[in-house]
Amino acid sequence: MPVSLPEPSTVDLRPPDADEVAALSRGILGVIAPDGQISPLQRVLIDAVVRAMTGFAPDLAADPIGPAQFAQVMAARDLAFRTRIVQMVILFALVLQPIPTEVVERAARLAREAGVDEGMLAVAQEFADGSLGLASIDFERNGYTATWELEDERALHLSSRLASAWDAVADDPALAQQWQELEGLPGGSLGRRVTEFYRARGFDYPGRPGSAPPLLAQHDWVHVMADYGTTVESELEVFAFIARANDEMRAFSLLAMVVSLFETGYLATGAGLFESDTGHLSRAGVAVRLADALRRGARCAGSVDFLATDWFSLAHLPVDEVRDRFGVVPKSVEAIAQGSVGPWEPGGISAFQLGAGGALARSQGRDYESFGACP
Repeated sequence: MPVSLPEPSTVDLRPPDADEVAALSRGILGVIAPDGQISPLQRVLIDAVVRAMTGFAPDLAADPIGPAQFAQVMAARDLAFRTRIVQMVILFALVLQPIPTEVVERAARLAREAGVDEGMLAVAQEFADGSLGLASIDFERNGYTATWELEDERALHLSSRLASAWDAVADDPALAQQWQELEGLPGGSLGRRVTEFYRARGFDYPGRPGSAPPLLAQHDWVHVMADYGTTVESELEVFAFIARANDEMRAFSLLAMVVSLFETGYLATGAGLFESDTGHLSRAGVAVRLADALRRGARCAGSVDFLATDWFSLAHLPVDEVRDRFGVVPKSVEAIAQGSVGPWEPGGISAFQLGAGGALARSQGRDYESFGACP
């Protein structure tokens, strides 16, 4: 029988204190540890995420508790809190290779006991079963784009409707022109910085052949606004930030997607453009960077769906003003020390992107400008 949700008058909405974090730690260990032992990446990731989101260190030496007792720990918490905890448990399971079936079963039991309906559990189960093709389908069925509506699509400024959310658009001159016109905005404005971001990396504007899907291009504005570069490690940061800023719980699938692409390779492709490139979350410091991106997303003002934002309506504003509108807080000292960089800093661009930017400049008969970015 699921643990009942508290009455509105008794629900606990306070940030977790040290005692609650310790109890949650025991529950996390009881669910996600294969054979009672967490992996090195799980250890680093749990420590980073719990510290970033609560301000307290998890107790990773504590005696674990099972899913039923874990759900009781959250008895005073609302459904949103419980769902976030279940999602973090799934995140910690998704970095295992392979994912033991018993870990997914314990996560599913925790969800049932806590009264949480989380679609990414089906994906985790399919990963554990080795049904990777089925898991890819379930990302669409249970993930962010399952609720994509015409109203959301209006933010993309398309001339015609998409057949599916992540479709590329190779022949929309009006859309491409709207992007190109951003080049005429004042220096330092969000739109102008986005065009510099594109030109430095050799990206084609949406609406042209070879361009990214318009929905995926929405996250390029976030790279600039939230100050993240464009290496694979930075993509993990951007999607963690986007996923946690949105109170629609399906947005968690965006983070699950990039971890499955860029750490384990459980997904071969995603978001209409990305291809698997594994081992990046395991690199030194990246777990801390991802955790800080989650913190920054959570601290945004209200619930923000950055992929459904009409960025063109904000393009004329200075970048700092856009950050203030969304309540974007600075990166932590720890994340910066671990290599989190912006699009214009050393390490904020890949060597491939630098070469592509130079090739684009030559094809357009102009001098190449990286605007400060270098590998």
